[in-house]
Amino acid sequence: MQDLGRPSAADRAVKRTRVLDLLRRTGHERLVLTSVGSLAWYLDGARPAVRLSAERGVVAVVVDADGDTVVVPANEADRLAAEELPADVRVRVTDWWAPLLGPELSPGSPGVLVEDDPVAAEGLRAARAGLLPAETARYRRLGRDAAETLTATALRLHPGMTEREAAARLGGELIARGADPVVVLVAGEERLPFRHALPTGGALGRRVMLVVCARRHGLIANATRWVALAPPTAAEADADARIRGVETAFLAASTPGRPLGEVFAAGASAYADRGFPADEWTRHHQGGPTGYWGRDPVATPDSAVPLAAGQAVAWNPSAAGVKTEDTLLLGEGGLEVLTTDGVWPATRDELGLLRPDVLVRC
Repeated sequence: MQDLGRPSAADRAVKRTRVLDLLRRTGHERLVLTSVGSLAWYLDGARPAVRLSAERGVVAVVVDADGDTVVVPANEADRLAAEELPADVRVRVTDWWAPLLGPELSPGSPGVLVEDDPVAAEGLRAARAGLLPAETARYRRLGRDAAETLTATALRLHPGMTEREAAARLGGELIARGADPVVVLVAGEERLPFRHALPTGGALGRRVMLVVCARRHGLIANATRWVALAPPTAAEADADARIRGVETAFLAASTPGRPLGEVFAAGASAYADRGFPADEWTRHHQGGPTGYWGRDPVATPDSAVPLAAGQAVAWNPSAAGVKTEDTLLLGEGGLEVLTTDGVWPATRDELGLLRPDVLVRC
């Protein structure tokens, strides 16, 4: 079986070329990468942080015409060299108590471009948008594992279980599959209006929302599922169908080259068409491109960022008590659902895509 965790020399070469092109366009000699997302992308799936919530890595990468240098504190050096770093990088070890980067690599230093610079940030976003072959293979495997996690958890729910118990199962299933649970949300019957329902000690009751954002090799798969532990009402079934219609509008507009603002407008306008308040989109973000960040970036009405071929998207339209979300790839043959396991009940939408139904367990 292919080792999807091993860095791909071919993908790494393309990423390096993209970064060197950015340096040439901006007239800089070196680029310094420090964020978890950029480091995981450029180091081809390495885990550059220790805390799951960390936004900055415990390492930094300096890219220049001579090669890539990974700056590592001494207490992390052996593990990272043995388990995480590509073989083609130079490693510079620093004292763990000293600053990772010296003043010669700080913002404003001659010839240095740091990723927090707006020009660098936009250039890097564009560079990582189109996923490469090894990344795509990893994403497909991660998407399936995230979907399997949701199914395995859903099949063990019961009305008296607490949200925290359900969240523990979600997190455990992800970790057992080698993925980090960067977001785990559970809403029971009493908390369904909350879009970001951090789990509590309350009982699940008759209807449950499960949400995961699972990270592996730096990539993040996002998905939401609904479970009915009592027969759904006609109103619930109707709202579920209508919110899926809103998602269909987002997905139909998601074509390579189209500005995010246009895709956003197509999806947002569908709320009124599907019987929701026209301003429902203002109550929660609607998603957007994804990959090495949960959203890269979050789509907004005025966003001019174009979608790219080979990019992943995760739209998440929602209203009170309803939401839909999956991670899909803008592939050569059209949209491909990544977060699917072939087990969860699904129905084809107007685009021919299999979309998850509410899992009825009663």
